[in-house]
Amino acid sequence: MNEPVIIKLGGSIVTKKSEDGVVDSAKIKLLAEQIAPFAGKFPLIIVHGAGSCGHPEAKAYDIPGGVTKANAAGIFVTHTAVSRLNRSVVASLREAGMEAVSLHPFGCCLAENGRLVSAGVSQIKEMLSLGLIPVLHGDVVMDTERGACIVSGDQIVPYLAVKLGAKRVGIATDVRGVLENGEVIPEINRKNVGEIDLGGSSSTDITGGMRGKIDELLLLADEGIDSHIFAANRVADFLLGKNYGGTLVRK
Repeated sequence: MNEPVIIKLGGSIVTKKSEDGVVDSAKIKLLAEQIAPFAGKFPLIIVHGAGSCGHPEAKAYDIPGGVTKANAAGIFVTHTAVSRLNRSVVASLREAGMEAVSLHPFGCCLAENGRLVSAGVSQIKEMLSLGLIPVLHGDVVMDTERGACIVSGDQIVPYLAVKLGAKRVGIATDVRGVLENGEVIPEINRKNVGEIDLGGSSSTDITGGMRGKIDELLLLADEGIDSHIFAANRVADFLLGKNYGGTLVRK
């Protein structure tokens, strides 16, 4: 199998993050149209964030604090919210002509104290061999220490990149890259990350906002795999190998 390409669609572009539970169908459609011409040219995995679908529910039930029988009802509520978003993303990808299929982390992933220990890698390999495009997302998953936890798309991406040997990882966001004082930071690495003010998310985000994303991508860089953060309208440029005008995260 050729090396897969992994694309992460940020929750800020697949939902309206200022409005709880609102899917941004127009932006998803535009993303699908950008990606569609590349379907079949290489194995492709798509992961999307939860945005305003799932984060409020998880916070309301305090799932990040761990799950017991007292708040276990939040598992269904949170998973239902993110699954609804996933259906919308997959529907748009299929309407654009791609063989996209949902793969819910709740059913295929397991965590230990908040970190993934399995993520359906064998299933994904079989899907890719058939020309399918697995579409995963941030989700609530069972956790051997906490009962259940939230695993973000930002954690899923590097885990799969390492396990599947991906060499190209792209993160599409609602901004041009990682910004500081309004300017794109061209590269982030272990040496300069401490000097950068990464801030946080302006809306409900229980997974760490931009700081959480960079922390995960630096772990990926430690494994020798670079990643790229860019504006949603530059997905095609990234897939073509052109200058995408964003931020490179490397070791």
